[in-house]
Amino acid sequence: MLIFNNKADLATVLSDYFNVKSTVGFVPTMGALHEGHLSLLRQSVSENDVTVISIFVNPTQFNNTEDLDKYPRTLDADVEKIKLVSDAIIVFAPSVNEMYDGNTISSHFSFDGLENQMEGAQRPGHFDGVGTIVKKLFEIVKPSNAYFGEKDFQQLQIVKKMVEKAEMPVVITGCPISREASGLAMSSRNERLSVGDRDKAAFIYKTLKEVREQFENQSIETVKTYIYDAFAAHPEFTMDYFEIAAEDDLKPATVKENRKYRAFIAVFLSNVRLIDNISLN
Repeated sequence: MLIFNNKADLATVLSDYFNVKSTVGFVPTMGALHEGHLSLLRQSVSENDVTVISIFVNPTQFNNTEDLDKYPRTLDADVEKIKLVSDAIIVFAPSVNEMYDGNTISSHFSFDGLENQMEGAQRPGHFDGVGTIVKKLFEIVKPSNAYFGEKDFQQLQIVKKMVEKAEMPVVITGCPISREASGLAMSSRNERLSVGDRDKAAFIYKTLKEVREQFENQSIETVKTYIYDAFAAHPEFTMDYFEIAAEDDLKPATVKENRKYRAFIAVFLSNVRLIDNISLN
């Protein structure tokens, strides 16, 4: 397995694939890999001639320094998990200095308003950090196809918008959310939950499924009232936001139209922030 910390060395190896017009699949991650990440890798391996995974905890997308400090960094364990998918996957694990050349600040992006909703509203500057690092990684790896999980659905839409506006020649594929047996969306942050809290966190997806059922014949206002009441009855959770939005522009919906909708939620449980979403159509 090839592991690179230097972007120039990675580019040199990948140039051989470009010369024979091979397809390059790319899975950008922040490490602490779980089955969700591995499912993205498997799809990339099945659809491309070579697959690259990046493991990089990007400081510019964190609003909370404590959250950045606590984010798990498990490169050795991550590499062993990657090998279970394929020994031929190329790993890119750069330092902060390597990615930012000593100037760790994000560029400013306009994503046509996608960045102002939900995660963007709660975490100012977050998507500038995401756009900055994803653009840098795309410029280094030059992938034919890149794979993102739908758990971060807003991020997925923002990356698609960035690629469209920057006219980057990469196809962005959104992949289904991987869930634990309880229904909890897989996330590296889950490792910070106690066993008891992990069991409690199953309530998030359970309630989202109830929202999907109610959405069929109830108004959006009624559905939103229901979920706030449901979480108010479980004070171990602190609601950050709940929103029903159209998938294309992510703007909060007030009335149902002939569009695809999703329910989005972010809650705190024992100071761990958990997000999830579900298609309502």
